[in-house]
Amino acid sequence: MTTIGVEEEYLLLDPVTGLPVPLADKVRAAAGLAHLVADQEVQCELLQAQVEVATPVCGTLEEAGGHLLRLRHAIGAAAEAHGCRIAACGTPPLRHRHPVAVTDQARYRAMLTQAPQLVAEQLVNGMHVHVAVPSRETGVQVLNRLRVWLPTLTAMSANSPLWDGHDTGFASWRTVIFGRWPVSGAPPFFRDVDDYDRRVTRLLETDVISDTGQLYWQARLSARYPTVEVRCLDVQLRADDAVMLAGMTHALVDTAITETAAGAPVPDCAPELLQVALWHAARHGLSDTLICPSGRPRRAGDVLYQLLRHVAPALDASGATRQVTALVHRLLQNGTGADRQRAALAEGGIRAVTDLISTESSMA
Repeated sequence: MTTIGVEEEYLLLDPVTGLPVPLADKVRAAAGLAHLVADQEVQCELLQAQVEVATPVCGTLEEAGGHLLRLRHAIGAAAEAHGCRIAACGTPPLRHRHPVAVTDQARYRAMLTQAPQLVAEQLVNGMHVHVAVPSRETGVQVLNRLRVWLPTLTAMSANSPLWDGHDTGFASWRTVIFGRWPVSGAPPFFRDVDDYDRRVTRLLETDVISDTGQLYWQARLSARYPTVEVRCLDVQLRADDAVMLAGMTHALVDTAITETAAGAPVPDCAPELLQVALWHAARHGLSDTLICPSGRPRRAGDVLYQLLRHVAPALDASGATRQVTALVHRLLQNGTGADRQRAALAEGGIRAVTDLISTESSMA
């Protein structure tokens, strides 16, 4: 099995008001004092109401899941010690009238100067999955094959329906917010790694983006690790839902590596069709049709089963078939995080939603 690593971002919420609180530095410091957390496993994010965790490099899906649960417990305990809670949701159900403070780093200060309103509304939390690739050239070919499945992953992970106290009508409002940055959405098709590097260099030369960290494509080559990084996922309510998506992403990358080695044809998808598919996935999650890789609308459940068939050999090779398949079936039965947030809103209002997103964050 190729190695895998997972990053998750969480909100810090006031347990009474449900509003984001700027306590990230204190929570990170408290988590770092615990024996359960190693260096670099807890990191800062753009805004002071967010924290990010990163697992070590993992050899199995079970190992990645164990680390995620450990880190969620550690951050949750650190937050409780400072009078707040972590919330595993893609967007906050409520926001302050005034923006949350930006983390005091040069890169973040520059982003605030460049796009103050976008930064003010960047209270969004994702899940990023890194899967090792044997070379950057292979990584580019993986991106070319993976991109047609990004709408399906987006729909499966949808967990951000609320904003400013109301239902946005989108299952993943986080996807819409991220789509406003200059380099965002699905990655384009690249001929090879030289094409990738040349086009990234030209983007940097515009001075509109300051570094490769602002390549907000939903999948990209990592600038720090020998991995493909899939970034289209909302952070998940429960750790086992995160494990399912990590396993599915890992299997997609492994499948793409195998297809590249075999010289299989690359799926053909026009950029405008892929953009439509991503928007539709963000709008509906799994509650409507999905645009399948061939470009046709199909029932969401049928597309998920198509995805399972596509990655079945890779899941078998990693020993993850039973776990991932069972969790996909549960997802189809119980709905996405967005569905569950909406059910909580209908039953008990915003308070019920904030209870849901904060109490389930440390559950397996």
